[in-house]
Amino acid sequence: MHNWNDYRADTLKNVGKLGELVPETLKGTGALMKAGAKTGHLDTKTRELIALACAVTTRCDGCISIHAEAAVKAGVTEEEIAEALGVAISLNAGGAVVYSGRVLDAFHQVQNR
Repeated sequence: MHNWNDYRADTLKNVGKLGELVPETLKGTGALMKAGAKTGHLDTKTRELIALACAVTTRCDGCISIHAEAAVKAGVTEEEIAEALGVAISLNAGGAVVYSGRVLDAFHQVQNR
């Protein structure tokens, strides 16, 4: 298991170093993260639950560590996280089924050329 607190600190330190090298890229990423919150359509808890589910589907440990902390601060419960993770799991499985069909389609096209 990761020490998520140390990992988050290291990740943020490394992102800070990257920001020194490519500041406009990091500013753009920051703007993307803030843009959705400006609409006010979703509350912070919901946004963090979505972020955690997306972190699972993209397999991003940095996102997990940062958004787990943000979820705690937003008052997200373990049960809410478990439900959001259930959605992520079902989408990954569903995505695998859909893309398996694409593999078979590609295979048949190559096989029959």
